[in-house]
Amino acid sequence: MQHSPPRAIRWLVPALLLVAWLGLGGTVGPYAGKLGEVATNDQTAFLPQSAESTRVLEEQEAFREDRTVPAIVVWTADDGSISAEQRAKSTEVLRSLAEAPAVTGVSPAIRSDDEAALRGVLQLRSDQGDQTDSTVERIRDAAGAVPGSTAHVGGPAATQADLSDAFAGIDGLLLGVALGVVLLILLLVYRSLLLPLVIMISSVLALSLASAVVHVLAERDLVRVDGQVQGILSILVIGAATDYALLLSARFREELAAQGHADRFAAMRTAVRRTVGAVVASAATVALGLLALLLSDLANNRALGPVGAIGIAGAVISTMTFLPAVLALLGRAAYWPARPGPATAGRTGGSGVWAGVARLIQRAPRRIWAGTLVALLVCAAFVPQLKSDGVPLSETFVGDAPSVAAQEALAEHYPAGAGNPAVVVADADVAREVTRTAGRTEGVTEAVPLAASGRPGGGEPKVIDGRVLVDVTLADAADTDAAQRTVQRLRDALHSVEGAEALVGGYTAQQYDTERAAERDRVVITPVVLATILVVLALLLRSLLMPVLLVATVALNYVATIGVSALVFRHVLGFQGTDPSVPLYGFVFLVALGVDYNIFLMTRVREETLRAGTRTGVLTGLTATGGVITSAGVVLAATFAALVVIPLAFLVQIAFIVAFGVLLDTLVVRSLLVPALVRDIGPPVWWPSALRRRSGEGRADHEAESPA
Repeated sequence: MQHSPPRAIRWLVPALLLVAWLGLGGTVGPYAGKLGEVATNDQTAFLPQSAESTRVLEEQEAFREDRTVPAIVVWTADDGSISAEQRAKSTEVLRSLAEAPAVTGVSPAIRSDDEAALRGVLQLRSDQGDQTDSTVERIRDAAGAVPGSTAHVGGPAATQADLSDAFAGIDGLLLGVALGVVLLILLLVYRSLLLPLVIMISSVLALSLASAVVHVLAERDLVRVDGQVQGILSILVIGAATDYALLLSARFREELAAQGHADRFAAMRTAVRRTVGAVVASAATVALGLLALLLSDLANNRALGPVGAIGIAGAVISTMTFLPAVLALLGRAAYWPARPGPATAGRTGGSGVWAGVARLIQRAPRRIWAGTLVALLVCAAFVPQLKSDGVPLSETFVGDAPSVAAQEALAEHYPAGAGNPAVVVADADVAREVTRTAGRTEGVTEAVPLAASGRPGGGEPKVIDGRVLVDVTLADAADTDAAQRTVQRLRDALHSVEGAEALVGGYTAQQYDTERAAERDRVVITPVVLATILVVLALLLRSLLMPVLLVATVALNYVATIGVSALVFRHVLGFQGTDPSVPLYGFVFLVALGVDYNIFLMTRVREETLRAGTRTGVLTGLTATGGVITSAGVVLAATFAALVVIPLAFLVQIAFIVAFGVLLDTLVVRSLLVPALVRDIGPPVWWPSALRRRSGEGRADHEAESPA
């Protein structure tokens, strides 16, 4: 006979856990808002490691006395023609800005061929962080002093400053919006005052713990964090911790009702025992899916892998230690003013939405799975509409960004590639041949070697370690497909120059190399993620057919989501394309998180199958878990939707894909497609597990009522 622990011990253990978490929270709590201190938004730090453009960056460092990044000032005449006074004033402004601490060099103001604009370039130190961004703001203020003109500041330095402004809301605004939305949903769904607050505290503690670990690792350069990784970490941890908490609290409520509220501690022990497997398996699928990103050739993808896995670990630790302790101490008071009702496990003929869904599936499982399958395939048919080969600068930001306006003004009055040239590094012995070849390449307007003075042209080339640097101005804007085609032609031409060992880099080449790396990542990482999830599911469910079925359905959900997203991005949001990493991020999140809800469902179905057989067990499991899993899906979708507060197209696109995909998975795939398939297939779905034979003996599995 099993004896419960002494009453004092039953109170002591959760009380000690609570005290330990409160102490830990006081230590790690501030780290949730401190990741920005160790984050870098320098996009050159996240280029493909093996790419030609990355090698150019490494060699280019030797040609710069200081590591600099250009800010380009463009003045356009209000009356259509630049005057001598405006040109003199612009030169005066540029000279005054040369005194700024972060400025290392200034070019004279150059008038455009149409005489309607002036352009000046300032080289800013790129290692000054916030000081560089503040210098860009100073340049913008000073540039407005030229009368009769409109001033714009663009170039890489200005783009970097705009990115910093966009990410400024991550530490406060994003977290606040995510927590506020989740809290509101929980209050509306559960009609309880204490439970949503307890779940929120558990989620914040999980994020604080994960952030502290990431902060320590980032300080030691063991992981890399940028604004995108930081934002996704916050959303991922809050969403996952809330989902796990909902699963545990729902099972605790059920056990309290089943035991007549007699022993809250026994109810919690049962709840933990029956949910820990599902939560750990769910977390393992997400964490391992994220860790598969370590196979990426893109540094920001590799950065998200371990950081996201640490976040998921934090969510599991908090949910399985802090939350059980608090709920056990509160008992049924946690659900006040609602009151835990009678258990519903084992009942499929009752009232309620999910009992109705179960009866619908019971009557016509084949019709339901066939109908949902056709609908998902129709959505998937629009996948070719999604263009994922990069976006122009004009679509990087949501809304107006000063650097985008500057690029448009620059392209209107100067060669479109001016101010953002391709960069060639080659052997000094054939410098003239390299320069001539580059200048003759279709799509190139000018090729000028960097002189010993440190400026393009105007003297003998600057030679470092037997290498020279050549700036190549492209005819097309640096962020266009036409510019990328020119870079390909330039590489083909220069690689054929004997003895040159020429490398072509610069912004356009970096974009091109990033797209090729993203294509390679999708081919390599996608099967690894699917195989990993299959293994986890096979171990959890002790079956082979069921995991294949579940992975196939979530993969179909992903493809259908991408099809819908392609239509929404192009025809509703006005995006002509996406960043190359968007489909991969969407795949990892949707497949891993989609399997989560199937794990929550099927672990319960397995439990019910042992009692009543497969066909009855799947309906009972759906009825028992339908409410909590749907709530979890809505919460996760709302959490990811909070990413739209950061005005970057990449995060807005990820937000839509994950939010829509999670809702589609929760409301259609997990609620209709999977239960209907399991109901129709019956006991063989557990092959080769012994459960197939045992569940086949259940009376429900011998019922003749399962019409197509």
